[in-house]
Amino acid sequence: MLFRVDPSSSVPLGDQIAACVRRAVSDGSVAPGERLPAARALADSLGVNVHTALRGYQRLREEGLIELRRGRGAVVTAGASPHRARLLEGVRAVVAEARELGLAEGDLLDLVRAELNA
Repeated sequence: MLFRVDPSSSVPLGDQIAACVRRAVSDGSVAPGERLPAARALADSLGVNVHTALRGYQRLREEGLIELRRGRGAVVTAGASPHRARLLEGVRAVVAEARELGLAEGDLLDLVRAELNA
């Protein structure tokens, strides 16, 4: 499992780590039930602080893509599907672009609702 981050990117490193795992789930290179590298090992391999790696993992836990278990580390959840991970990645990209354009939350939600009802 090879993850890469770009320290010069405006995207926070923890978010980049989460995106790497999402991509790995979405392309099938990481399967449900599979263990991810320990946060310390991941941080060492990427040259980042262990807390940065943990932030990425905690974001994925909040999304329901991984479980963090004491002594067992991070495990991809059974409910983590490639389709959900790919969709979530797309949603994040749309939200990021909307923020860059200065679009208000309500306006973005209106656009999504209109598309859903089209």
